[in-house]
Amino acid sequence: MAGTNVSELARKLRVNPKELMDILPRYGFDIGARAVKIDDRIAEQIQRRWRFIQKDLEEKRKKDLEEKKKKEKELRRESGQSVVLPSLITVRAFAERLGLPVTQVMTELMKNGILANQNQNIDYDTAAIMAEEFGFSPAREEGKTDTGEKENDRAATLETALQRAKDKAPRAPVIVVMGHVDHGKTTLLDTIREANIAAKESGGITQHIGAYQTMWKDPKTKTERALTFIDTPGHEAFTVMRSRGAKVADMAILVVAADDGVKPQTEEVIQIIRAAKLPFVVAVNKIDKPGADLNRVKTELSNRGIQSEDWGGAVPFVEISAKQKLNIDKLLDVLLLVADMNAETIQADPLLPAAGTIIESHVDKHTGPVATVLVQSGTLHKNDPLVVNGEIYGKVRAMRTWAHALMDTAGPSVPVQVIGFKVAPEVGDILDVARESTASMINVKAKRTRQTGAERVIVSRSEPATDEEGEEKKKRTLNLVVKADVLGSLEAIIGSLEKIHHDEVGVKIIGKGLGNISEDDVKKAEAGGGTVIAFRVQVPRAAEDELHEKQIPFFRYEVIYDLINWVKVELEKLLDQEKIINDVGRLKVLAIFRTDKGAQTLGGRVEEGKARPGVRVRVKRSGQIVGEGKITTCQTGKQEVKEVPSGSECGVRFEGRDRVEIGDVLEFYTEESKTRKIVFL
Repeated sequence: MAGTNVSELARKLRVNPKELMDILPRYGFDIGARAVKIDDRIAEQIQRRWRFIQKDLEEKRKKDLEEKKKKEKELRRESGQSVVLPSLITVRAFAERLGLPVTQVMTELMKNGILANQNQNIDYDTAAIMAEEFGFSPAREEGKTDTGEKENDRAATLETALQRAKDKAPRAPVIVVMGHVDHGKTTLLDTIREANIAAKESGGITQHIGAYQTMWKDPKTKTERALTFIDTPGHEAFTVMRSRGAKVADMAILVVAADDGVKPQTEEVIQIIRAAKLPFVVAVNKIDKPGADLNRVKTELSNRGIQSEDWGGAVPFVEISAKQKLNIDKLLDVLLLVADMNAETIQADPLLPAAGTIIESHVDKHTGPVATVLVQSGTLHKNDPLVVNGEIYGKVRAMRTWAHALMDTAGPSVPVQVIGFKVAPEVGDILDVARESTASMINVKAKRTRQTGAERVIVSRSEPATDEEGEEKKKRTLNLVVKADVLGSLEAIIGSLEKIHHDEVGVKIIGKGLGNISEDDVKKAEAGGGTVIAFRVQVPRAAEDELHEKQIPFFRYEVIYDLINWVKVELEKLLDQEKIINDVGRLKVLAIFRTDKGAQTLGGRVEEGKARPGVRVRVKRSGQIVGEGKITTCQTGKQEVKEVPSGSECGVRFEGRDRVEIGDVLEFYTEESKTRKIVFL
């Protein structure tokens, strides 16, 4: 028959077909649960109303979420749940102590006029007020500043290094490229520098932070000028990496896909840009796609306080197609214009010893620990000491550009890959060559132990699960040894696992580190009854043989989505299945025709629902359950039937240990098991 395929309609509406079939009856479109095609006229009506349906669904979802949060808050308040807080704490650490999603805490802070990303500190008074807002009773923890102390030290070290500058000169602007996953950030950079980085990333998704420098001719002076770009991953797992990108940048490009609009990570990026007080340009990408809607993007951003220049605002908007290389020159011209407007702050002293930020770090099987450093002040030379956090990590043996060309010096705004570290520094660490005289040699063994040591169990911080008698149940954990190629990916994996929320199961990291799987990793997995996970690293033959010999589960992943999805499935296997009871009908017993061992033939009237063979039975007498069993056959007259409707009399064969009497009520029901789901917050 003519009509529109359900799957085709679902594709146009960007929704799962099964979900679409579930939603439509709620809005007056009763097209049948198993329909394959829909009348064209009805399909058009659905498409016209879909925007309003989506809005209504979103409002209901938000309302349900608010109700849930309100109930949780009241429950915490009634139970007197408390939280101990230090005098200074990062937003992320604060959220962990409350057992709440960091995005929820950031949103609540914004409602109270505090714009802070997850790595920024808040003081005790602010944290205490917010804790009370969430229903907790706060208490002060003496003598500790939590993880905020480390971030403060880093910021102070960099600030001190930058303040040494005397003979400042203009430098290349550092531009961070940010946006939602798959909105085209890496493809944009790929086009700018005429390389093919996106194709090299697993699944086309950027797994690491990267920095690249390109040259562009200034349209005013007709001279070539350098631009340094930092590419940050858009997937929600990489929140920390995105905020780090913002900390070292002078300006930002907010990439928004014209056919997709503002998404969750877009909103988060807006918060990060505002918190870092970065000037920025909006690049509306994918304008060549059929579903592109520039006005929709402008409206959605306007609702979040970002007004385009042609709408009377102050933010430049550039329409581009990174794939088709459309308007890229215009975007670069606008970036140079914004850089000129902020020229006073985009300066550095190239004559000083180098200072900068570690923006990537990994272990190479041939060259050992390697880190990408963005030089922010001074010049880094070959053979310079690598002074990180007041410790000497080695010396510069070699330096490479992003294109792997060797170089002897790297000045301000130059991203450079440095070889010579004895141990991999952490992403976000500060390199300050000038501190050599007061620095001590790093304890390589101790540092490696800290990097590869076991973590605490990362599960929800809610109250322990209890059984029906009120006794505490033991939480089941999935024990993992995680090895990754770079620190950024390792942190992103751990951060994603922290979003798993369940009272009965969780993940326990019993080992972690950088580089290929080793025999020591296998021993850790064996001792902890764990699984070995390799993220973009290899398994040498010796380690592989040991994994097989000791029958230790092992998995290798290239994309973080796949790893997290596997963890989710494994945790769901640890959960007890949920039993769902469906009531079928009620029958009043009027006669007993035959009694056998373990079975009876009964006569009765179906008073509600229906009677059918194969259902389970609760036997009620004077309103109390006195037995259980099942129905094997139903008869009307002498004929067996599949179903008897309400109001009809019938005979049934009851099987069960308990004896049924005249006047009893049989309640028919079915029971099915359902796999329970893990929630990612």
